[in-house]
Amino acid sequence: MEFTMSTRQEGAGTVVEVAGDLDMSTTPRLRERLREVAEGGARVVVVDLSGVGFMDSSGLGALVVAYRDLQDRNGWLGLAGVSRSVRTVLSITSVDQVIGIFDTVRDAEAAARVS
Repeated sequence: MEFTMSTRQEGAGTVVEVAGDLDMSTTPRLRERLREVAEGGARVVVVDLSGVGFMDSSGLGALVVAYRDLQDRNGWLGLAGVSRSVRTVLSITSVDQVIGIFDTVRDAEAAARVS
């Protein structure tokens, strides 16, 4: 599957939609996009991973860096549409205890408004 990414404004936040495998060859693009979004002033960011079937440690690292960057800017990061295999990676590393995981983008946005 080809790696694609798009960014859109939705509700009160920015959604970064990712499709394809998140691995060492594609993660730098995600890392750069998330940095641009944070530096552009976004305070609520939802990463839609519904199109991602595989994520290695580099993808995990990019999400953690983005989470910390947004926290430093008084922002919020949530993950939506996480597949079972990606959820397993997040669970084994306990990242799911830090970054919120939601079934849909809409659920993530609702949680961000409450936070």
